[in-house]
Amino acid sequence: MIDLLLSVLFFNVILILFKLFEKYQVDNFQAIIINYIIAGSCGYFMLENRPKPVEILEFDFLPFAVVIGLFFIVVFNLLATGAQKVGLAISTIANKMSVILPVIASIILYGDSIKAIKIIGILLALGGVFLSSIEKGKLSFDKQYLWIIIVIFLGQGVADILFNYAQQHYVSNDQSPLFFAVLFYSAFISGCVLLTIQIIRGKEKVRSKKLLKNIIWGIAVGIPNYLTLFFFFRALESGFFESSQAYPILNMGVIVISALSGWIIFKEKLNLMNWLGILISMIAIAAISLG
Repeated sequence: MIDLLLSVLFFNVILILFKLFEKYQVDNFQAIIINYIIAGSCGYFMLENRPKPVEILEFDFLPFAVVIGLFFIVVFNLLATGAQKVGLAISTIANKMSVILPVIASIILYGDSIKAIKIIGILLALGGVFLSSIEKGKLSFDKQYLWIIIVIFLGQGVADILFNYAQQHYVSNDQSPLFFAVLFYSAFISGCVLLTIQIIRGKEKVRSKKLLKNIIWGIAVGIPNYLTLFFFFRALESGFFESSQAYPILNMGVIVISALSGWIIFKEKLNLMNWLGILISMIAIAAISLG
């Protein structure tokens, strides 16, 4: 339980740092790329016996780590695009509601229990996501960008399923830092490729004056990013919660604490629907925990 709580708290540290990006004019994408190499390095230096690069090719979890890392950077970029094209609220809802996919996969693949209170909790969680994300009472968007919403939903969901599958079958506790390192390095390399393409297309520029700032903020994000995944993996390994419980609790915990952090630290206004969403999310956490 403590590991899951720490994962939620460190994830919210990341969100607070993201919020500060705008204030300090940090380049989101470049800082995120730096974050991944820092997070990967945290995993690598946590290893007691560091394998040679060629030895990493022999680990069974390698394909999973590479693919999940690719999903990480792609979903992040689509979240940024989605915020511009269809709105932040809809993008957030698509991202958070993807939790239903690893929950279904856990029940089918690992025989997680199906209890009425857990099902009620998951349904409440979906309602909590929706209500806590809406800003003006209704959601509308240009239907030509529907594919962005679908890919965000499926991309995040598939990444979570693959992570859970790798944890269940291929990654032991002592291998987890290496698994994280490969995963984050994969995201870093994928991000560098995408950044190069955007530079060539003239959609992104690397300015020397801002580069140091982006690196510093990337380092600041990278450490809690690693710790978020580290403690969530430990929560899954502990068996205290089934994975069909851990994923919704993580998402709901993030929603509740991030909303309250925004209200307290950044004086963000929450409407009645948002407060109702937070309350429902808290009830959902309790119901899923009991399930």
